[in-house]
Amino acid sequence: MVENLPRTDPDLPGATDIAMPAETPADRSHPRIRAIALGTGSAALLLAMATDALAVAGRHLGVSLLGAIEIVEACVVVAATSAIVIATIDGTHARVRILLEQVGDGVAHALERAASLASALIMLVLIAGSIWLAADLWNGHEVTEVLGLPLRWFRLFWTVGAAVAAALFAARAWARPR
Repeated sequence: MVENLPRTDPDLPGATDIAMPAETPADRSHPRIRAIALGTGSAALLLAMATDALAVAGRHLGVSLLGAIEIVEACVVVAATSAIVIATIDGTHARVRILLEQVGDGVAHALERAASLASALIMLVLIAGSIWLAADLWNGHEVTEVLGLPLRWFRLFWTVGAAVAAALFAARAWARPR
């Protein structure tokens, strides 16, 4: 027998008792960034899927699609970066809320701000490492083995995406309590 529990998200048919993040003013103020990340990530996933499907079909027909793995790997960089930006905008990064449920609102808000600040700092460390690698290898003409795809642009895409995520985390850390 199926229980009829109230749905917390009407956009998910059949979903019941889902803890959805509360919408914040920051979430409503970045629709353009979210749309760009969603479109870019979606296009990358579609390209990866199409490339892999063609490679599999080609193997069955006896035709090799050289470089398919390189294309999929490049698409994964774009899709993963876009997913990080979207998760940051939506506030849907994985988190354990056991402690937050045991403390008062003021302490919970302070802990949330500290977590956002720590996340921004972690992203800044990743950005620093990415910039260091990019600067060291920028003129090295680093390319993939089969297709010769230049890796610098994917590293740059990741760095820009990480900078957007860091800025969003920092903005959330400095946001006023609701």
